[in-house]
Amino acid sequence: MSRSFLLLLAAPLLAAGSALAAPAVVRGNLVLDGIPESAFESSDKSDRLDAYLSARQARPQGFTAKGQVLITTRFGEVDELHLVDQALGARRQETFVREPVTGGAFSPDPGRNAFFYCAEAAADESSQIYYQRVGEAAARRLTDGKSINGDALWSSSGREIAFSSIARDSGTLDIDVVDPEGGALPRLVAGGDGADWRVLDWSADDRKLLLRRHVSAYEDYLYVLDLGTGQKREVEPSAAKGAIANAKFSRDGTGVYFVSNRDGDYARLRFVNLFTADKSDLSGRGDGDVEQLALSKDGHYLAYVTDEGGADKLNLVDLRAHQDLVAPSLPERGVVDSLSFDPDSRRLSFALTAANHPRDVYVLDLAGNRLEAWTASEAGPLDPAKFVVPRLTHFPTFDRLGGKSRELPLYVYEPAGPGPHPVLIVLHDGPNARFRPTFDPWIQYVVNELGFAVLAPNVRGSTGYGKSFGELARGDLREDATKDVGALLVWLELDKRFDKTHVIVSGTGYGGYMALAALVNYGERLRGAVAMAPITDVISFVSGTAPESRGAAREEFGDERDPGTRVFMRRISPLSNADRITRPVLIAHGKNDRRVPLAQSEQLVNRLRARNQTVWYLKALDEGGSFGRWQNREAYYRAFAQFLTSVR
Repeated sequence: MSRSFLLLLAAPLLAAGSALAAPAVVRGNLVLDGIPESAFESSDKSDRLDAYLSARQARPQGFTAKGQVLITTRFGEVDELHLVDQALGARRQETFVREPVTGGAFSPDPGRNAFFYCAEAAADESSQIYYQRVGEAAARRLTDGKSINGDALWSSSGREIAFSSIARDSGTLDIDVVDPEGGALPRLVAGGDGADWRVLDWSADDRKLLLRRHVSAYEDYLYVLDLGTGQKREVEPSAAKGAIANAKFSRDGTGVYFVSNRDGDYARLRFVNLFTADKSDLSGRGDGDVEQLALSKDGHYLAYVTDEGGADKLNLVDLRAHQDLVAPSLPERGVVDSLSFDPDSRRLSFALTAANHPRDVYVLDLAGNRLEAWTASEAGPLDPAKFVVPRLTHFPTFDRLGGKSRELPLYVYEPAGPGPHPVLIVLHDGPNARFRPTFDPWIQYVVNELGFAVLAPNVRGSTGYGKSFGELARGDLREDATKDVGALLVWLELDKRFDKTHVIVSGTGYGGYMALAALVNYGERLRGAVAMAPITDVISFVSGTAPESRGAAREEFGDERDPGTRVFMRRISPLSNADRITRPVLIAHGKNDRRVPLAQSEQLVNRLRARNQTVWYLKALDEGGSFGRWQNREAYYRAFAQFLTSVR
């Protein structure tokens, strides 16, 4: 789509500082404030957007005792649990609830044809665990209905469930255990000490739990909890700090496999003997993280995923033969997650997604080394051949590394037609995250239907590029990540494929903060910004985020209780610099967001409107930190699409 056609399509709605705001309109649980009604009227453009957003994706939750695969996929408004009996078999729905189902698992006990699932209540952003027998009409809630619960795991016998639980205002993540058939309330087995505890695994005899004590994205500790005595023992104590991605007991109970970057710049797969303290490195050294692992029930096979230049590689180890196996080639260069072995230790399930392929479930038969797709998720009424695969490139930023300009990774999605193309910059949430080219129907719509080039950088502080890179934007270095966005703007100005006069920046959460910070510092090079649940005032964000997140936020952004740090936080906050925001802004937020409270958005909206700046504001009364309901996501993207084609 040409630049001239975009201008014909656009109405003169957003001339900065002069447009009259549309009145607030309430549509069900959505409040549309300052957003023109035309954004929600039916049209060929909106119908095309609906076609893209109707795409489904599937994620495996593990096997049943009968060898079926349990998956989550959207049905209606939210994700639900479904069973699949065979490769490309029909999906049989198992849950029918109004809230998004975020995960679940069948009991490993073949005598119990039952499962638990976790559903997130957007009204108060709590998450509850339910237990249901197959064939029964209703599930039974195992948790209290008020606390926030997750990370649930069946015991090896399939008779008990361990999970993390937090009272809403306590800031302490405890570990509870419950027998769903016994009728008793969950019992506390670890916690009550102000720490953030997560359960990672049960021992084969169900006498021990493997726990992670989380401090921040830079610091975790691994413990073995004896359920009989209540005693905790740290696994491999060390003065060095690092993150722990995952861990599993060896099936003979002698040691632990775990993924950590404690001893290097990248996360490695290691084994430590609990009795001798002997250690071994199973993944070797390389410039990429080990991301996750799975261990077969009989202890024969180990599977793990490594990042190979932005695409994932599946690795298999025969632990009995002490031999690396050659896994079959994946059908797409993409992202692998959700590894799980079946009860017989003969098959491995996982999810795979790529930029041009929705997330689907695959099963690997280990004996035959044969890979089969078990789901074929619908990409909507569209031609998948037209989906755009981004190219990975790099751009120079402001500082130097090894005597040369430091270069940062950048994914570039380009429309099929000739340029120069208008540009949408997408900044990931985090800070401790990164952009990966998974299937995103919204990006495909923006590129294919609106004619925008989409640029997705991984600025300093992003994960996946080494521990030292992740710390480059920590604390009082936070502004350097914003400077990286400025360097990207300079880089694209020199490339004739891009229209440097038509650039919009967007992001969610921390990415929303970055988008607004870019508008503050480089507004003359931008047309506007879109921010979902943005951090606008760093001081009140750190002090007002959910209690369980506050310690990690202070590690990342600094301690707002320190006077000098407060001065820095105030200086970099978009709210403090609202007078420098002179371009149109679209802000969206869920009313019940615990991590980034709604006030973060509303205070900036009010400040900008007091200065007669153009602001579109979308508020969802029934959502938390993300828009989990299809109709709310659709409304957000309709407003986003109208914003893109209206700024001038």
